[in-house]
Amino acid sequence: MTLPKNHPLLDGRTADSALIQSLRGGTPSHQPVWFMRQAGRSLPEYLKLREGVSMLDSCLDPAMASEITLQPVRRHKVDAGIFFSDIVIPLRLAGIGVDIVPGVGPVLDTPIRTAEQVAALPEVTEQSLAPIREAVALTIEQLGSTPLIGFAGAPFTVAAYMVEGRPSRDHLGPRTLMHAQPEVWDGLMRWAAKASGVFLRAQVEAGASAAQLFDSWAGSLSLPDYEKYVAPYSKLALDMVRDTGVPLVHFGTGTGELLGAMRDVGVDAVGVDYRIPLPTAIERIGPKHAVQGNIDPALLTAPWEVLEAHVREVVAAGQQAHGYVANLGHGVPPSTDPTVLTRVVELIHSL
Repeated sequence: MTLPKNHPLLDGRTADSALIQSLRGGTPSHQPVWFMRQAGRSLPEYLKLREGVSMLDSCLDPAMASEITLQPVRRHKVDAGIFFSDIVIPLRLAGIGVDIVPGVGPVLDTPIRTAEQVAALPEVTEQSLAPIREAVALTIEQLGSTPLIGFAGAPFTVAAYMVEGRPSRDHLGPRTLMHAQPEVWDGLMRWAAKASGVFLRAQVEAGASAAQLFDSWAGSLSLPDYEKYVAPYSKLALDMVRDTGVPLVHFGTGTGELLGAMRDVGVDAVGVDYRIPLPTAIERIGPKHAVQGNIDPALLTAPWEVLEAHVREVVAAGQQAHGYVANLGHGVPPSTDPTVLTRVVELIHSL
């Protein structure tokens, strides 16, 4: 293990936490739960803090990123903080022109589609990662025994934004490129894997006790395409933190058919989205890996008795896994009433 001696996982703060125990297949003191996109979006205190500050600027302001990460832990008493960031932050750190356009999403100044463009891509430097390390250090100081989960976009999702230049419904650009110009695709994916890997490593070294790779767009791929053109690069990104010994989680949306391949890149846990029943997912992931998920975010605005029955059903199914972490099957919708999330946490902790 290559972590500093004062890392929360080594100095006694987080190793016995419910989250870490569950991710490692142990028996936690209670059922752990956290929510993807819990940092921000639905919280009034987040919206107030972010007034007049762009998304990417808020991610790169250490004090602000730290405060946003801590807000849901304080409010909901969830079992982990998830580092507040964005999938395209490594692009910004490398000096690539990218911004988040309200109502659209990440938009690049120039899409990356040729061998020349890939060869000219700048690297994420150690110096550029300073605000990330600072934000993590500020956060773990406040979290105490609650673990922080590191955040990074998986290489395919990063590359998909780079090729399309903006969000896309069907990701035709990257899906064409991987077949039509496999050498260009290989160069782009190696760049994205390294960018995501060093970004994740900076968070882990600074104090994150677990790390999650988010593959938002992997669900657009067939299993053979995922295995050939994507999985090796996700493994490459995760290889950059593997020696630290922190538990690794891999999550994607629409990835019910890819769960076995996502497991095989070498992780401790696989996140499951809401489109597949949890018992089916557990069967596909197998008996040696923890599972995270998959409460349907749409039910957060349903009547409480409907939501409660659903949460109970999902958490009961999760007990069949090697280790289980309760979560949503995607992120918290912006319209969610924060008091409902707090109530869900209380319910899960009582089970």
